[in-house]
Amino acid sequence: MDVETLLASVPAPAAATAADVRAAYDHASVLVVLDDDPTGTQSVAGLPVLTRWEPADLDWALATGAAAVYVLTNTRSLDPDTAAQRNREVAAAALAAAERAGKRLTFVSRSDSTLRGHFPLETDVLAEAIAAHGGTRPALTLLIPAFPDAGRITLDSVHYWVVDGEATPVGVTPFAQDATFGFTSSDLRGWVEEKTGGTIPASEVAALTVSIIRRGAAAVTDFLRALGKGTVVAVDVLDETDMRIVALALHRLEREGVQALLRVGPPYVRAHIGQDIAAPVTKDRIDFANERGGLVVVGSHVPLTTAQLAALREARPGTATIELDVRQLIDDRRDAHLAAQAAAVAAALADGTVIVHTTRELVTGRDGDESLAIARQVSSGVVELVARVLELAPPRFVIAKGGITSSDTASEALRIRRARVIGPMLPGIVSLWQPEDGPARGIPYIVFAGNVGSTDSLAQVVDVLGEASEPSLHD
Repeated sequence: MDVETLLASVPAPAAATAADVRAAYDHASVLVVLDDDPTGTQSVAGLPVLTRWEPADLDWALATGAAAVYVLTNTRSLDPDTAAQRNREVAAAALAAAERAGKRLTFVSRSDSTLRGHFPLETDVLAEAIAAHGGTRPALTLLIPAFPDAGRITLDSVHYWVVDGEATPVGVTPFAQDATFGFTSSDLRGWVEEKTGGTIPASEVAALTVSIIRRGAAAVTDFLRALGKGTVVAVDVLDETDMRIVALALHRLEREGVQALLRVGPPYVRAHIGQDIAAPVTKDRIDFANERGGLVVVGSHVPLTTAQLAALREARPGTATIELDVRQLIDDRRDAHLAAQAAAVAAALADGTVIVHTTRELVTGRDGDESLAIARQVSSGVVELVARVLELAPPRFVIAKGGITSSDTASEALRIRRARVIGPMLPGIVSLWQPEDGPARGIPYIVFAGNVGSTDSLAQVVDVLGEASEPSLHD
């Protein structure tokens, strides 16, 4: 459906600025964002991000005074039991760190704006963890998957993917066919029923519609206050102001002692803490450690990533491209293949930026679990290659394309424990981190989700970073 037609009868947004939210936010409270892959940071700036959750790491993050802390759980790449255990570990460690720091926590389960991930498992585990550590179980669970910057909006509880002015219900997009996290319902109420196996019927999911939100924060507060404990709420969002209105309502309820768990897409954290929308990072704000070429690592297999890779190669036909053969990564040819390709990448970095990508063939298993295991083998192969390259010839920058790819590259290949999010590379999307420790310290790291941007977005980001000897077209 044409998006203008879809939105034709929607009321005008209510007034709410980031400053309004900051004024209402309790600064003794910290959001701890359990991010199921690292792409959740792409809408924020100036916040700490952790790939480990040892006491010293969490103490460092809370000591920054930031309103939100990201902890990369990478659970979207894990089986349900392991994902549950990781959520428990992070929640327990965060609650202990908050007690040491004298802070109050609100947990945010950050997941995919196209509805892939472990739900309701992750929010259930967090609610149990809060209660197990002496807290009050959250009264509400809010689902806010919208990501307007990337064309994901929710209207009348139906979640849409908007591309070139056309709004498609997400349940009929390729994302809904995911081998591990597939679904059929585009209506968040039906999606909850589907994902809970009918334990929570669609009829029991509350719909916080845009018609309520655009009446203002008081109307949203009244609506949420009247709901029964344990209610799951599907939240409409069309733009940033809608999220700010919801944030204002939640801050009011928190002062009344009503706590909520949040299951959100990338931009809601920004709205909740009253952060202004950050301008894209320009080359003059980036510190580079050396003058070799940059490394662009592409692991995602979604169609948009494949198109972006093709556009990058067309824009930079002289750029060296090294391919990792997926089938060799999952059989006994793996070690020899990785050694040869790592040496080729290291040699090519002396002359400029290098693209590394897996073959575009998507190899899947007989079921979701086997497909996930194959994905992990491929991802670990990419990680091993990047780690070898880092030892042989540290690159000028690293771009990791795809959720699992970017998480594993950060925590395992580059061995980043702590980083700071500098900001987005494109409006509202694609996150630039500055590693604070490990062998990648001083090497800008760019986290680029597989399913965001336009066809030329990857080429645009590489252009901003540039080669050591060339100015960016955006300077």
